[in-house]
Amino acid sequence: MRWRAVVLTTGLVLGLAAGSARASGADETGIIDSTRHGGRTVALTFDDGPNPEDTPRLLRVLRKHHVKATFCLWGDFVEQHPGIVRSIVAHGHVLCNHTMHHEDLGTWTPERIEADLRQTSAAIRRAVPWAPPIRYFRAPYGSWGQSPAVAAKLGMRSLGWRLTISDWEPPGTDELVRRLREGVTPGAVVLLHDGPDDRAQTVEAVDRVIPELRAGGWRFDLPARR
Repeated sequence: MRWRAVVLTTGLVLGLAAGSARASGADETGIIDSTRHGGRTVALTFDDGPNPEDTPRLLRVLRKHHVKATFCLWGDFVEQHPGIVRSIVAHGHVLCNHTMHHEDLGTWTPERIEADLRQTSAAIRRAVPWAPPIRYFRAPYGSWGQSPAVAAKLGMRSLGWRLTISDWEPPGTDELVRRLREGVTPGAVVLLHDGPDDRAQTVEAVDRVIPELRAGGWRFDLPARR
């Protein structure tokens, strides 16, 4: 399937993009990669859902640990699984526009980007009309192009990351836990995935690492607003 082939390339692109996303911070580009409160805080963000198998499991894990996260929603899957989007909002999590078809925006014109982001936000609104405003946007593969300015025009901040643990090619739960534990830094936005393939290892790693980090004095936060 097309989306499956797209996701398999994510690791290659994100591995390159993580450094540039971190380096840019939230200055010239306006890409946010830090938490609201700084210090020993971390913000969990999940891309490419909703996934009918793993997103509900992830929501139960986050609820058990009293953690709020940000879900960057792929428009095609929003249309397929609107009930899960409603569950995400009902659990108090934050929504992020992750485009309609998860395509590379790097060479797109502002007009084409705007049309896509509007279509995605409209799909989310149809699924959950009562949700708070969609405040964040994340470009697939971290290929931003002209999208940060377009997103800002539409009232959304571009959401980057400081840590990604390559969970698109699951290496085992123990390894994902290790990457999270050793890679997290104060104030970091962390990129994980709840879709579209099997994300059981990610869900299990999150379930294990939250109490570990808390025991080490970490707090869970949301991405910065500006």
